[in-house]
Amino acid sequence: MYKEIQLTRAKSLSKKEIGLIDSFNHQFRKRDFHVVPDGNSVQILLREVDMPRLKKSVEELSAGNGLLTDILAAVEGVGGYGIRGKKRDYVNYNKERKVKNRAAKELQRGKFYYAKDHGYSARNSDVPARYVNKIICGDSATVLKKLPDNCVDLIFTSPPYNFGLDYAAGADDFDWPGYFDKLFAVFDQCIRVLKHGGRIVVNIQPLYSDYIPSHHIISNHFINKKLIWKGEILWEKNNYNCKYTAWGSWKSPGNPYLKYTWEFIEIFCKGDIKKPGRRDDADISAEEFKRWVVGKWSIAPERRMKQFNHPAMFPESLARRVLKLFSFRGDFVVDPFNGAGTTTLAAGQSGRRFLGIDISEEYCQTAEDRLSQSEIRF
Repeated sequence: MYKEIQLTRAKSLSKKEIGLIDSFNHQFRKRDFHVVPDGNSVQILLREVDMPRLKKSVEELSAGNGLLTDILAAVEGVGGYGIRGKKRDYVNYNKERKVKNRAAKELQRGKFYYAKDHGYSARNSDVPARYVNKIICGDSATVLKKLPDNCVDLIFTSPPYNFGLDYAAGADDFDWPGYFDKLFAVFDQCIRVLKHGGRIVVNIQPLYSDYIPSHHIISNHFINKKLIWKGEILWEKNNYNCKYTAWGSWKSPGNPYLKYTWEFIEIFCKGDIKKPGRRDDADISAEEFKRWVVGKWSIAPERRMKQFNHPAMFPESLARRVLKLFSFRGDFVVDPFNGAGTTTLAAGQSGRRFLGIDISEEYCQTAEDRLSQSEIRF
């Protein structure tokens, strides 16, 4: 396999130029670097090359002819390469190194060792019909207790961040131990109702000014509950609102304040890394799959928060990605902090069943209105 470069000239190559190319090719191994003349063009086949040697060969052979100089310029113009010894590697530099006997070595290391002996039942149950495609106003820790064990396929949520934002109901400025106590009471119920092989996906942004790594604390809770960490996605919002003057120690290492343009999405599985489901119920395209399994998603933030009177919404496109990558059509999806109803709307629109829970009557009504206006038929 080669990196191929096509170089076209105004006139057909002369016999002298063809002979020059032949002499030039003899300076290198054919498998590494080779030039093929064809009418008024040359095809440069490039695998790896010693650049100082290439430049020296051009200087020695060109003798006033610009063809070899053009070939050198074309090679130098290739920006993507690695270094192998003294040579530039244009083909294999970004290939994943292969691990021999991968499965055996994973077994030896102890794949997700922290989730062994989890004790979760593999027997899943059906969700009662009265909770399907519903918005319920109430405390999620209480509402979820009414659901049977192992009945939810996917939980996708973004809990209040404890930033002090003005939500329609409930405080957002607890002391941190109190915040995590309330949050984990909900998450423990989420774990209970999650199916064996089900996923819980949490969008969270740490409060950097308080030096509270919320995403790590939440992940540690799930790990301590013996859930399997499936991965982490960086949601790049490209929201460069970094022109304010909260620089910390300005131009000093004393205490610089770091700024971020992304949030975290943590993904955990219960009992098994593989989720059961019919292949015919997967609705993600090949192109979507290839782009979305890369763990950095560039998605603009929600611009309609004033319209829905909610201070911290994620966009519908983010919810749709999570639903299509981590669940099947017909799955039962729950958002225990449903807010203005983005998760439930995306679930209904993508053929999933859903339950949204929120403590705010205003937000629950907004979620109901959005579903009604979307004309989803259940």
